[in-house]
Amino acid sequence: MKTITPGLLLILLSMVLHGSVRAALADEPPNIILILADDLGSGDIGVFNTESRIPTPNLDLLSRQGMRFDDAHSPSAVCTPTRYGLLTGRYAWRSRLKQWVLNGNSRLLIDDGRPTLPSVLAESGYATSGVGKWHLGLGSEQPVDYGRPFDSGPLTIGFSQYEGIPASLDMEPYVWIVGDSLEAPPTSELERSEHRRQGGGGFWRKGRSAPGFDMNDVLPRIGRTACRMVTNLAGDDHPFLLYIPLTAPHTPWMPDEEHAGRSEAGHYGDFVAMVDTTVGSILDCLERTGVAKDTIVIFTSDNGAHWPTTDVRTYGHAANLDLRGQKADIHEGGHRVPLIVRWPGRIAADSISSETICLTDVFPTLVAAAGAELPDGAAPDGVNLLPVLRATGEPTDHRRGIIHHSGDGMFAIRSGRWKLVEGLGSGGFTKPARIEVPDGEVGFQLYDLDADPAESVDLASDLPEEVIRLRSLLEEIRSSQRSVRRSE
Repeated sequence: MKTITPGLLLILLSMVLHGSVRAALADEPPNIILILADDLGSGDIGVFNTESRIPTPNLDLLSRQGMRFDDAHSPSAVCTPTRYGLLTGRYAWRSRLKQWVLNGNSRLLIDDGRPTLPSVLAESGYATSGVGKWHLGLGSEQPVDYGRPFDSGPLTIGFSQYEGIPASLDMEPYVWIVGDSLEAPPTSELERSEHRRQGGGGFWRKGRSAPGFDMNDVLPRIGRTACRMVTNLAGDDHPFLLYIPLTAPHTPWMPDEEHAGRSEAGHYGDFVAMVDTTVGSILDCLERTGVAKDTIVIFTSDNGAHWPTTDVRTYGHAANLDLRGQKADIHEGGHRVPLIVRWPGRIAADSISSETICLTDVFPTLVAAAGAELPDGAAPDGVNLLPVLRATGEPTDHRRGIIHHSGDGMFAIRSGRWKLVEGLGSGGFTKPARIEVPDGEVGFQLYDLDADPAESVDLASDLPEEVIRLRSLLEEIRSSQRSVRRSE
């Protein structure tokens, strides 16, 4: 038997301790960066569309370093309901939301006491921050009183700091929120600007503005602030969540000089290229601060691109791939979105998932990744995707189906290969939005997405049994309090 000398004992102890430290570090909760683009289509990004006319080197690299989902969906084809679903894991139509898109004068949509991604992570020891487009309402009264601090908003639903704008960049008031107050009050006024498609300088509505509010600097400021927050948070002892809802490439399309002409898809394409650069700056900041390897980065979009077929023909660019429809529509182009997740050492690089998922799944997935527990009743419409990300199997949570709804409130349900639309027409921006059901005809649309992802053949009249089954499932989920059953 070999004698264990004091020197050998020290070496063995060092190895054990080093291994223990490594194991402890491996179990440390990850930092989380959650980036939500605004009106970005899957077809805008090179890894999703090899024929994209827009350079997206940073998003392409992010995808090669992690996993991309090719069947990911926003819960709605417009923005406010998706933001609600992302942060609560709950469909927005279960809330008191009456108009599908809020504006800058709407009160907070998330009810007091509703568990959210930031509130659950904060209770688990996370530092929670956000920067960018809020668009979930502010304060408890409507219209919003911008003359005093908000009694509800980002800071009351779990964020410890937030800096951003109230709603979309084309909606007044044009002001910056810092915490529960304004950086400067809206004492000036901006005149309406026309859309680029009509030869304007970038669409926004007439309304109140803080003096000196600079439309052109909003996206760059979000990028700068995100990097500042990363730098500050990386030096803390706590893991962090940083939520970054971008204002682009939603109107107004305002690429800076560096990005003007960078794409072959007009002002919109140039603005997408600027989004890619902004994401790249955030990723660079993670590297510089030394926390990239300990951070989950998620990139997605709130709905499909606002890109009609006339734009597809004009630029030869399919922002929503070859899918039917666009932003606000009930068809796939309205709600199928890009989703990329990077987690070094935990998610296989350059991997692809065909799992059908919804952005309501982000909340329970990140809570699981953090090693935290979901409170009772939290994320009733979200599935924990950690087994998919870690390639350890299928989700253990059971989902009965995914619900979509359009800009005017038309519903659809996805179950396996089948998608049933409750109504005729697009339900959104593509005409006709609604078609009156002729006597004796079926008032539903049914598509087999495995065989027909472009939704070109309506099978509702041919498969009445499938229509009946999916109608029943849709009504069952709508009348219940949840669509997901948790694994034991």
